[in-house]
Amino acid sequence: MTIILASQSASRKAMLEAAGVPFEAQAADVDEGAIKQELIGVSPGDIALALAEAKALAVSQGASGRLVLGGDSLVDVSGRLFDKPVSRDNAAEHLRFFSGQEMHLHSAAVLMRDGLCVWQHVECAKLKVRTLSDSFIHSYLDREWPAVSGCVGVFRIEALGVQLFDAIDGSHFTVLGMPLLALLGALRAQGEMPS
Repeated sequence: MTIILASQSASRKAMLEAAGVPFEAQAADVDEGAIKQELIGVSPGDIALALAEAKALAVSQGASGRLVLGGDSLVDVSGRLFDKPVSRDNAAEHLRFFSGQEMHLHSAAVLMRDGLCVWQHVECAKLKVRTLSDSFIHSYLDREWPAVSGCVGVFRIEALGVQLFDAIDGSHFTVLGMPLLALLGALRAQGEMPS
């Protein structure tokens, strides 16, 4: 049976398509800002899980019997959480803050059926941001803006974003925004894919 992806994320769609997972995408109507406000002081991984769960729940309530996948990613650098940039200037500010630091990217996935969570998982990748010059930041945004406006961390690892980093410790799929290997195992366990 086809699962429902509670998202319009291009990277999550591309991962599921490449992995051969039959799905349809339906955006979840969730106030992420309000959820984050309720979770001040909670770990970034748990916030990512809560957001993924809220998205899956919002879609699951109208999809009787269907398996719904919710996902979310959060970036934290030096204990500060970052949202998607709201403008090109804001993106440049984020990149200046990230310069020379370690970025923690938390990617969560939740499976729900009939409003009940049947599986959840979160993974963290550590990305060492190299020292970024202002001239690099400006030329990078000249080429990548507005494509990275919807990207927490202001990068697409599959594009020029790879130039931001000296090293990456963690799954490539986690960096792309979903703990795909764990998800595929869960889909097999749920009987949604052949084992």
